[in-house]
Amino acid sequence: MTFPHHIKIVEVGPRDGLQNEKQSIPTAVKIDFINQLSETGLSVIETTSFVSPKWIPQLADAAEVFQGIQKKANVNYPVLVPNLKGLEAALEAGVKEIAVFTTPSEEFSQRNMNCSVTESLHQIAEVVEAAKKKRLKIRAYLSCVLGCPYEGKILPEKVGELGEILLRMGCYEISLGDTIGVGTPPKIKRLLEVVCRHVPLKYIAVHFHDTYGQALVNIYSALEFGVNVIDSSVSGLGGCPYAKGASGNVATEDVVHLLHGMGIDTGVDLKKLIAAGKFISKQLGRLPQSKVNLALGEMVT
Repeated sequence: MTFPHHIKIVEVGPRDGLQNEKQSIPTAVKIDFINQLSETGLSVIETTSFVSPKWIPQLADAAEVFQGIQKKANVNYPVLVPNLKGLEAALEAGVKEIAVFTTPSEEFSQRNMNCSVTESLHQIAEVVEAAKKKRLKIRAYLSCVLGCPYEGKILPEKVGELGEILLRMGCYEISLGDTIGVGTPPKIKRLLEVVCRHVPLKYIAVHFHDTYGQALVNIYSALEFGVNVIDSSVSGLGGCPYAKGASGNVATEDVVHLLHGMGIDTGVDLKKLIAAGKFISKQLGRLPQSKVNLALGEMVT
């Protein structure tokens, strides 16, 4: 089996992870957290989301956070943008890269975005066209690609068709999100086989949740397929709001440990990553949700 020689890790903890936290996190803490992540060797750190504070109060300080971090020349700092208003705010803050999102699930779209999938694509098209005029890079997320908490099973063909639409719009990368963590290796393989009929493999990233403890084996399955971009969240930040008590994002420390153990380069310093995970977990008043952080954390001062 031939695996990719290098894997790009997209760190989503500051956005996808912290947005689910109920306790208010000071802006200064978020800035310190992102600055620590910038020192780990990560090349992509999703910083925040320019969304209405009404929907996600935790990210109301998006502009302050983005403008307050110490940006390194070799690190990209994308932000999530839900609509044109969010794009305008992001541009005012000096953002250079954005992410857009939709889902193949009609019910999930209605409950999370208050619109149909088709309507969400229209909104994305407006954002993408405006962003391209400003020469921004644009990434896309597809949520619930393997299952929906409301609709149940999702057909891979629907995921592939949406991915193709987003790629044609101008998105440089399509991240496939197993939002409720129901994936297993055979499902991952089937999903990728179908999606790759619509979207070339080089444009695909995976975003797996660990709700049922399957994230790492699913990542291994994606690696076997040839995927070389993985989304993850330091310290496992971000619970799964659709499965009470369940864990959410796969922990970046665990992903890096797996990859390094396979001889795959990430460019990430695991010790510094563990330290960043310990820092934010302490701020949140709990232990890290990363198995590797818990095992090796005492060795990192």
